[in-house]
Formats: sequence, structure tokens, C-alpha cells
Amino acid sequence: MILTEMVIEIKGLGKTYRLYRKPSDRAKEALDVRRKKYHSDFHALENVDLVVNKGETVGILGRNGSGKSTLLKILTGVTSQTSGTVAVNGKIAALLELGAGFNPEMTGMENIYLNGTMQGISRTAMERLVPSIVEFADIGEFIDQPVKTYSSGMFVRLAFALAINVDPDVLIVDEALSVGDIYFQAKCYRKFEDFKKAGKTILFVTHDMNSVLKYCDRAMVLDHGSKVGEGSAKEMVDLYKRTVAGANSVERRSTTVTTADGLWRDKVVVNASALDYGDGRMRITDFGAFDESGGLSQSIQKGSVFSIRMRVTALAEVPDPIFAMTIKDVKGNELTGTNSKLEMMDPGPVLPGDEFVVEFRAPMLLQGGQYLISLGCTSYDPSGELVVHHRLYDIFSVYVVANKFVVGAFDMGFDMSVERAN
Repeated sequence: MILTEMVIEIKGLGKTYRLYRKPSDRAKEALDVRRKKYHSDFHALENVDLVVNKGETVGILGRNGSGKSTLLKILTGVTSQTSGTVAVNGKIAALLELGAGFNPEMTGMENIYLNGTMQGISRTAMERLVPSIVEFADIGEFIDQPVKTYSSGMFVRLAFALAINVDPDVLIVDEALSVGDIYFQAKCYRKFEDFKKAGKTILFVTHDMNSVLKYCDRAMVLDHGSKVGEGSAKEMVDLYKRTVAGANSVERRSTTVTTADGLWRDKVVVNASALDYGDGRMRITDFGAFDESGGLSQSIQKGSVFSIRMRVTALAEVPDPIFAMTIKDVKGNELTGTNSKLEMMDPGPVLPGDEFVVEFRAPMLLQGGQYLISLGCTSYDPSGELVVHHRLYDIFSVYVVANKFVVGAFDMGFDMSVERAN
């Protein structure tokens, strides 16, 4: 029998905040002899249970407002719970909020020693740790500049370097790492692996489902302050996708009061700042992403067949329309795309009132990550000039969930073999 050592035990954890409409209501409530209630209760956490064992990397998934950050602040003693119990066996280092605990007027080096003092580490011990902290942070001469002059990337580099070099038993990481560049993130993930090999414990709070699949032994999903599931990383990523999809569907329907029921776009998180322009002779009226089973989903499993669909209505005569779709990465690089002209499809001349359902269907070969979708409807005038009738740039995104990673943007499905020559 394998014995496990419990590092964190959470039982029936709850946190309730009192919300007041205006500051004076707090004083009124405190002084009212009739004990009149001037606040409303907001339950950030309700009856949450979790056990984390030594050496585990546990992911905590949840939408904004689900209670993730509240849970971590209770674990680190930043705030106290309203109900339930929390037991932690070991030293915790946390990277919760960017630059938390830093004095902006002090230099990076001064803040290193200040944080060491706050954690009960002697100056002599900190002097031994400083070289490794400075090397990992890799912010050069800025280590001797006031922290208030740092960029967000420098903040997180120094904060993370401090957190991992004080030899914690448990490392807690919130979304703060997302501001680091890709090279620093890679360095952090390598450090995660070193921590795991050393028997350390990691709590990893993120929206990045691929990171949970790749690094976490198991995960927990929070929604509206309650635990809705706990299990393997894959099971919880699937649950999280269903939770997000259901919530987006309800939220879009509640806010889109000017459109008819049943639109695909009602169930899609639409980019409010997308570029939307054209001469109006044709109009893209609906769009969405669909998984292999044909269901609307902005999360696509790598290797599965997916499709992007759009509905288009002609408002004027167009001799030969071209329907187009492009997929870009978050930096704006066009990775792939096609249009009806490239595919040698000729819809022919259209008249006002004509409607089309256009589908772009293919295996998902992109790496895990988030990608932007652009849609368009154009044609060429008699002089050969391109005319844009309606174009939606970066109108929504799809998230590719991957269990296997390769080098580059695409997975070409290489068939690899290694044989001994002797």
C-alpha cells in the first residue's frame, strides 16, 4: 500500500462578503440599535472540500468570479474564511497578485530582502539565496531600480523568482504568470517539473486548459463559489468546457435582446472590439464554431474534425460573391484560411434576399491554444478591384485542447520510427 502525506486539507470552506450600496451604510448598520440590515450577502465560496497530497500538481479551473482567488487568499492567510476549516502542513510560497508585498519606492534588491524578512528568513540566509533569485528573474540592471519603474513583466519575473527560491513545500500560482513572455513561461514550467521531482506541491490556477492537461495530476472546477467537480485533468477540462459553454449560452441570450432566438452567435463569446465594415450589399448575419459531433463549441479537440459556419444574406445584386474565413494566432499572424474562389466554388450571381449557409470544415491540426476567427464576403468589380461587402475581423475565437504537443504551429501527424542500426 502506498502511503500519501496530506499537505492541504480543506473542509466545508465558505467565505461570505457583506456588500454595501454606499460607504455610509456600513456605519449605519453598526450604529443602528434595531440591528437593521443595510448590506446584502455575497457568497464567494460555499462548502468547498479539497485534499492535496505531497508532490501533487493540482489545477483549479473556474471562470472569473468563481471563487478561485478567494480560495487561494484564504490558503495563504491574506483573508480568513467565514466557515469551514483549512489545514496546511508545510511552508507556502504564493504568487497571487502582481507585485503583492512589494514596496514600489524600494529597489528590486531591497524588496528581495524585505520579502525575506516578511517570510521569517534571516538576512544571512537571504544573502545565500539572492544570486539564484537574481539569475532567475533576469531583469538586469533594473534589480537596483525602484520597483515602481518596472513593467508588468519585470514585476512577475521578480515575484516568481522570489516565490520559488525560498524553498517552499507548496507553491501557489495564480494567473499572474500570463503576463510573462513565452520564454519566461517556459522557464517557469521547467521549474514546475523540478519542483515535482523534488516532491514539492503545486496549486495552479489558470484558464489555460492545455497547461492543466500537461502539468496537473488532477484538477478541481469551481463555479459561482461552489465545487462542481474534482478528478483527473482530462475529466475536469471537459467539465470546465461544458460549464463555460452553458454559461456563455445563458449570458448571450440574456444580453442579446434585439436578435431572434436560435442564432449561433447567441451562444458564442463575441469580440466586442472586432472590426466590422463593408458596403452592406451582403451581410453576415450569423456564425459559430462546431465540434466533431456537430455541436456549437468554442473548444475544439486537436485531431478532431471541426467546422466554422456563417450565414450570409444578400441585400443587393452581387455578380460573383466570395466567402472567406481566416484563422490567426493571438499575435495576429495569419496561420491558415481559405475562400470560395480558392476552393474553385462559384455560387453564381445573387439577388436581394438570397441567403447562404457557408461551412469551412477540416481536421484540427493546430497546436493547443487560442485562435482568432475572421469572416468575410467580397467580390471583384468590373475593373478588377476587390470590393468588401461585409468583413468581421477577429469576431470570435476557438480554443484548441491538445493532449500531445509538437514543434511549431501545426501537427502534421508525423509517423516516427527509431531503430538501432546494429
